[in-house]
Amino acid sequence: MSSSIYTTLTRQQGLMQEMQVVANNLANASTTGYKSDRAVFTEYLVSTGNSGDHSLSMGTLGGHTFQMEQGGLNFTGGRFDLAIQGEGFFMVETPQGQRLTRAGHFQLSGAGQLIDMQGNAVLGAGGNPINIPEDAGEVTFGEDGTISGNGQIIDQIGIMLADGQLQRDSNSYFTAEGGTVQAQDAKLVQGALEQSNVSPVLEVARMIEVQRAYEAGQALLEREDQRISQLITAVRER
Repeated sequence: MSSSIYTTLTRQQGLMQEMQVVANNLANASTTGYKSDRAVFTEYLVSTGNSGDHSLSMGTLGGHTFQMEQGGLNFTGGRFDLAIQGEGFFMVETPQGQRLTRAGHFQLSGAGQLIDMQGNAVLGAGGNPINIPEDAGEVTFGEDGTISGNGQIIDQIGIMLADGQLQRDSNSYFTAEGGTVQAQDAKLVQGALEQSNVSPVLEVARMIEVQRAYEAGQALLEREDQRISQLITAVRER
């Protein structure tokens, strides 16, 4: 197989992976707290001769980067709908371990525990699940995360920062393998949810760009295949 075909095939594979990322962003344009994703590609060179004077450039998906810009706030008025202004995440306890999220659509379980929409316990600043007493009355959340009821402080919701690189665990959850630290400047807004920061217009434009690049690569592969076929035919007829 010719070097041009190898190079084009790796490019086509990368474009398909990029299309998957764009499609996932569009699918989550209405997902609370979703952060748009970008594929990051790496290049490596493969020698094509014994002398080392010639090389073939190959590309592969190297990882992902996330656009962490603040999404718009949707004011719902929900008592347990919470949004973070500034950097930081809520922390929840899942069956797979602790996860970070910006999706603050919470509710109370039958036992009075603050949980997210998947039933995972929301953790306080001390790392423990938050329990709201039945006689707490009107529950309010302060900008610093302090939870109060009947004029008494109940707990403080944790607003955390990743101490290192984030990894996406699912559309709404992130993991922080390096651990977490308490956010200092973030503010909590009660009765609001952070919307996705995906721009559908930009994602559709990117989708069209990727599709056209893929079609151009496919046309190049077809021309190269025809060239090789013609060359083989000419050699046979000699």
